[in-house]
Amino acid sequence: MKKIRLGILGARRGLSFLRLAVENEELMLEVTAICDNAAFRLRGDVEKYNVRLFEDFDEMLKSDIDAVMLANYFHQHTSFAIKALKAGKHVLSETTSAGTMKECVELCEAVENSNKVYMLAENYAFSKIGLEMKNQYDKNKIGEVLYGEGEYVHPINAPEFNKISIGDTHWRNWAPSTYYCTHALAPLMYFTNTYPVSVNALSIERDKMLEGTVKRCDPVSVILCRMNNGAVFRLYGWNSPGHSVWYRMHGERGSMEAPRAYDGGYFGNGMLRISVDSWLTEEGEHHTSGYLCDWPEEYKKVGTSGHGGGDYVVTKIFSEAVKNNKSPEFFDVYKGVYLSAVGILGWKSALSNGAPVEIIDFKDKEMRKAYLKDDLSPFPDSGKPSIQSSLKGERVPSEEDRKNAEKIWNEIMNP
Repeated sequence: MKKIRLGILGARRGLSFLRLAVENEELMLEVTAICDNAAFRLRGDVEKYNVRLFEDFDEMLKSDIDAVMLANYFHQHTSFAIKALKAGKHVLSETTSAGTMKECVELCEAVENSNKVYMLAENYAFSKIGLEMKNQYDKNKIGEVLYGEGEYVHPINAPEFNKISIGDTHWRNWAPSTYYCTHALAPLMYFTNTYPVSVNALSIERDKMLEGTVKRCDPVSVILCRMNNGAVFRLYGWNSPGHSVWYRMHGERGSMEAPRAYDGGYFGNGMLRISVDSWLTEEGEHHTSGYLCDWPEEYKKVGTSGHGGGDYVVTKIFSEAVKNNKSPEFFDVYKGVYLSAVGILGWKSALSNGAPVEIIDFKDKEMRKAYLKDDLSPFPDSGKPSIQSSLKGERVPSEEDRKNAEKIWNEIMNP
């Protein structure tokens, strides 16, 4: 079978997908092009793979690629996804799908008009313990979900943060605390096949945690999502102290829980704990159990791929969807924009001290019209942001903070 020719936008993250494709023939992907605005720095890294380098995305779209992988800046995926879809290319997009509510609508329309596959590359749902939680939920082990918790907490010190946030306008310096909610929420949506219908959020402002950087945004938030089946999910993250990748669900029969990340590694020790109410257990069924999870047979070749194996699983699902020209169940464009909407509308809720904000059905074309003019953005891509990034309003970094950041930026840009 002919391999899918893939072009990648964004080399910093994209190179890991190049290596993934090269090392795993069964994925049936061949990376033939990489586009980056600093392509001249990549020649030593990719020339051995016979990959064409581009600095212009439009030019890469004219090459013989079948699909694109968007690994560019967090909030800038939508316009490139739409361009690619209009050019007849399938799209695998890193998180987040859209940076504004207007973009959520525009992306849905572009996918609907394209007859091409769009998938959000949300990898945290697809660790081996995540796949087992999905498996047990589908077997009705704990019954229909009532409550879920998801945490994605990724602390990073100021010097390391500045290394990956080069420049005053870099998105990491401006993203509100609710925006990076996908790794906390997406697995819960995947396990339960639910989607959010409203969001409440509270942000936590703490200047001390931003010292040494030029961040304008609050470090952490708590989000509550009401799901379409009435369940409530609590999300926590993302720059709080205390590294954590953790998921828990309570259903009508019992609960299941993954270990926290510090217990055996980034995704925990691989053990799933399940508790079923004793009066609901069937004959021979244990009230509580805990066991080590393993990869399903179709993902046994996951190897050492990134994000607990999630990068491999995402790429394989996308590859199969393209070969069948059929949208994946998770994460298609609708699931993708729901995740973006929770972050965007969650921030509006936080600025209103946690007031609930409704999320419309993105498959309903009439309801979507309500967002067509909503282009509020906290990012300074084209001038002053149209919505603040912190509860305190405008945060101005100190001169010392700026000097610390610029020193590291200069060392990286001028080695």
